[in-house]
Amino acid sequence: MPFDYDLFVIGGGSGGVRAARVAAGDHGAKVALAEEYRMGGTCVIRGCVPKKLMVFASEYGEMAKDAQAYGWDMDVRGFDWQRFHAGLAAELDRLEGAYRNTLKNAGVTTYDQRATVVDPHTVALADGTRITAKHILIAVGGRPFVPTFEGSDLAITSNEIFHMPQLPKKALIVGGGYIASEFACILNGLGVDTHQYYRGGQILRGFDEECRNHIASQMQADGVSIRCGTDIVKLVREGDAIVAHATDGSAERFDLVMYATGRVPNTDGLGLENAGVRLGQKSEITVDDYSQSSVPSIFAVGDVTDRISLTPVAIREGHAFADTVFGGQKRTADWDLVPSAVFTQPEFGTVGLSEEAAAQNGPIEVYTAAFRPMQTLFAGRQNRVLMKLVVCAGTRVVLGCHIVAPHAGEMIQLAGIAIKMGATKEDFDRTVAVHPSMSEELVTLRKPVRKT
Repeated sequence: MPFDYDLFVIGGGSGGVRAARVAAGDHGAKVALAEEYRMGGTCVIRGCVPKKLMVFASEYGEMAKDAQAYGWDMDVRGFDWQRFHAGLAAELDRLEGAYRNTLKNAGVTTYDQRATVVDPHTVALADGTRITAKHILIAVGGRPFVPTFEGSDLAITSNEIFHMPQLPKKALIVGGGYIASEFACILNGLGVDTHQYYRGGQILRGFDEECRNHIASQMQADGVSIRCGTDIVKLVREGDAIVAHATDGSAERFDLVMYATGRVPNTDGLGLENAGVRLGQKSEITVDDYSQSSVPSIFAVGDVTDRISLTPVAIREGHAFADTVFGGQKRTADWDLVPSAVFTQPEFGTVGLSEEAAAQNGPIEVYTAAFRPMQTLFAGRQNRVLMKLVVCAGTRVVLGCHIVAPHAGEMIQLAGIAIKMGATKEDFDRTVAVHPSMSEELVTLRKPVRKT
């Protein structure tokens, strides 16, 4: 009995769309894709893209002050959330349309409804239609996790923050990861009295400790109130306010409370267990290096697999899957030395090992430079940037590069190429500096500040 499709993709995010496009457009497979919400997934609709646009918006207040210091006659009267939000909505509509056109041009059939797995070769649409496919790809991503406690329903997540009817005057962000820290900086930059509670000892756990401390200090200097070692006991509605009762005994009123305490794979109710697909401890789909699940005909890419939860990684996983299954190329994604950026203020770019992780593997040398950058120094700002290289003492290979500075994401992309190629400290030293620039410090770090 022939199948309806060669491939059926569940999930219209970056990974699923790339897999569908490559399988159909490059390899001639008959492909369908189902998305229950909006095409583009978390990154485009409720993640990276709208967040980065909000980051841009939040930076213009300080930029306007800087412009005045540079001689510009400017009158800044505040931030108009409604005006910005209208433009944001229009941009997301445009991007969703681009994703739809990409699929259409590749010959992919799309279904705007939820799909679940019935068996290894069958999916069911929300309207009851059943469709068969030789291969099924799960690319449904993840969702924000909010623990259950008294009043937890009063909190929003990163999904809802893009749809605020108005900007709050006072907000609480709960969590210490990159999403929590980014939104704390965003709201602060937009003029919101912003507080961040985190139950751990310092925000941005898992990243380089020196960089974490640098970022936290700068955020606090810029006006974000960070309270570590603090968690929420309960939230209580009092009129228009939400009172957050914390483990430190405080009870403070906020207009908005946002939880960013992690994400979980979106596997609930997909029918995976009935089809024999093995799930991990976090309900993620367990897959091999070729994204194949415990059921040979069912594959999974992106955040639903809980490997590296980054959009570019999901895209590469989706592309490798399509090349392997339909292009005869047997290819995997590369999860080693993946550069990333945290869009806090200051911005953080990182690739490779933190100082702490590298030190566990053997002797290292650490090179750092912290200084006030020219552009904001002239404007009278006190912010400092941090450049850091972690070097293997034996091989001289640069094991990690960490940048805390404006446009760190742009810089780390290029540094990531050198790190990926196995550049040594001497390779960095031989490179002529671009002057005057912040990034020139990466090639002028001559003496280690620490050896461990």
